[in-house]
Amino acid sequence: MIHLKKKTAESEIAVVYVAESAEGHPLEFVESVQPPIPQEEKWVLIISTLYGCPVHCRFCDAGHFYRGPVPLEDLLEQVEIMVQPRYPDRVIPVSKFKIQLARMGEPAFNPAVLDFLRILPETYDAPGLLPTLSTIAPASADRFFRELIEIKQSLYPKHFQMQFSIHTTDEARRDWMIPVKKWSFSAMADYGMDFYQTGGRKITLNFALAEHQPLDPDVLLKYFNPDSFLVKVTPINPTARALENGLASHVHRQASSYPVIDRIREAGYDVILSIGDWEENAIGSNCGQYITNYMKAEKKVEGYSYPLKPV
Repeated sequence: MIHLKKKTAESEIAVVYVAESAEGHPLEFVESVQPPIPQEEKWVLIISTLYGCPVHCRFCDAGHFYRGPVPLEDLLEQVEIMVQPRYPDRVIPVSKFKIQLARMGEPAFNPAVLDFLRILPETYDAPGLLPTLSTIAPASADRFFRELIEIKQSLYPKHFQMQFSIHTTDEARRDWMIPVKKWSFSAMADYGMDFYQTGGRKITLNFALAEHQPLDPDVLLKYFNPDSFLVKVTPINPTARALENGLASHVHRQASSYPVIDRIREAGYDVILSIGDWEENAIGSNCGQYITNYMKAEKKVEGYSYPLKPV
């Protein structure tokens, strides 16, 4: 059981919820839309799978503590807290109802995520349901990923979004950005070929791209077939960790084009450049932004100007 403590002020873009487990462990979850697309057409829920995170990625604020995996009932309750005010009968007629396992924590460290994915279709009447799992592909999670393929093939053959968070094609820089043992590019490519089904969604290679971080199309082509993989480029968000580690974003909303992205497209990849509304930084709804860490930080970062209010 989780106890909702606070949430950010209402916004037309996103709301961040701050809760605690029965043991007092904090977690966050988010609901968001993508203007001008109305909520009835696209609604995104982003939930936490761990209480904190043990990975300590260099730009993510969720890793300043770790209290273990979120149990199944608390995974479901995060969704329920956001669904009930809009759809109390659990019938969700949203064209694209996206549930992202991507807020706090590496989902492959939590076996309950697999049970969550199994039970989700019978919990909600949601024809537009699109689960999304974002992972760094930790080396210790082979069994998790094997079971994930079985679940995807049986329950979500055409409607599952798998994302590997890579951030750079330079292996040494990747090890610095994500300081845990993880799959090689070759291992991710082999798994992706087993995971991908013709007619389904391509597997996303996500790059939260910092300045001076290589994104080399030749490296991508060596491992990842453009017929099965696409590339997504996002900013490095203005988090406390990014500030501490001197990481500045390579992509910004002001720029209209980027040579590095042009080269990836020329190599044959579909490329998504995903730059959200700047208000998301003020709200703290962007991936890697952890409100409670911001509240404790000695050095404040730009953003987080939306007040938290008691629930």
